[in-house]
Amino acid sequence: MTHPALHTRICDLFGVAHPIVQTGMGYVSDATLTAATANAGGLGILSAGLLGLDGLRRALDEVRAATDRPFGVNLRADQPDAEARVDLLIRSGVTVASFALAPRRDLIARCKDGGLLVVPSIGARRHAEKVAAWGADAVIVQGGEGGGHTGAVPTGLLVPQVRDTVDLPVIAAGGYCDGRGLVAALAYGADGIAMGTRFLLTRDSPVAPAVKQVYLDKGVHDTVLTREVDGVPQRVLRTGPVARLEKTSGAGRLLRAARNATAFRRLSGTPWPDLVREGLALRRRHGLSWSQVVMAANAPLLYRTGLLDGRPDLGVLATGQVVGLIDDLPSCRELIDRIMTQADEVLHRLTDPPGGGAHPAAPDEGAV
Repeated sequence: MTHPALHTRICDLFGVAHPIVQTGMGYVSDATLTAATANAGGLGILSAGLLGLDGLRRALDEVRAATDRPFGVNLRADQPDAEARVDLLIRSGVTVASFALAPRRDLIARCKDGGLLVVPSIGARRHAEKVAAWGADAVIVQGGEGGGHTGAVPTGLLVPQVRDTVDLPVIAAGGYCDGRGLVAALAYGADGIAMGTRFLLTRDSPVAPAVKQVYLDKGVHDTVLTREVDGVPQRVLRTGPVARLEKTSGAGRLLRAARNATAFRRLSGTPWPDLVREGLALRRRHGLSWSQVVMAANAPLLYRTGLLDGRPDLGVLATGQVVGLIDDLPSCRELIDRIMTQADEVLHRLTDPPGGGAHPAAPDEGAV
């Protein structure tokens, strides 16, 4: 029988079998990966940050055609049409709205009024306190080991800090790939784990096969935390393009960013006024300079080139340090089954007495 500790609050909250979440990664968490995770008993999260509204509508239809299980959608609260996207999720019967950045109070209220569970990702205790006060239903707590945009506090310190601060279900992210990590997260007070890099490296992921092999060949020291991609700290693989970005002059970087922003606008169908408004929102939220705002426009095409076009020599590959522990490409079902089996074995090993018998009775007082 599966250890009872593996049925946590998020299983009941999300209506899933296992306390495992696949994070919403741009260009990676597509309809196929999301549905595969959901069908395996975890919570799959569709990434919508780089999709236009029509693209999101088509992706939702694809997920619905592939699964009848609960799933979530990752949104960007700073997009000009964020309210329209929330309304689409509500009409589509989506279970969870997740946010990479803390959403506004009014956007949380709009989600909850429509029956959506709100799950922001946070990287600091004060952010957890804020979204808890605004009505979030759970938080994904990502430590500095995590891939993409991340903070500086390690997961093993941040999770218990948040757990001691808020009474929300906590989902630990950053550094997880197996059942041992799940048990460790539960010991820290989390209610489950969220994984990005581990789900990226599955057969259900849309990432180009040659790029997956690049990831598999890397160790725990082959990542770098850099601001050179979009002005905000993020963890990526240490590759040639990253080194070139760090060496490029300010003028050269801005010219490249402008060209890539133009190409991304054509790919996504995003109108120029919307791109400008998103840039202004980034500037206000993160205190970016104008040059950093232009760099942020550079990022989407760098991700697409590296992940989907199979050109790690030209693009950027976000990753967590856990990449150094991964050496295979299972399906989502194989991965989740393996994690749950290993976690069950670890818990029984820790809680069952040696030999499998009952604990010996204490001797009577006075016995010799």
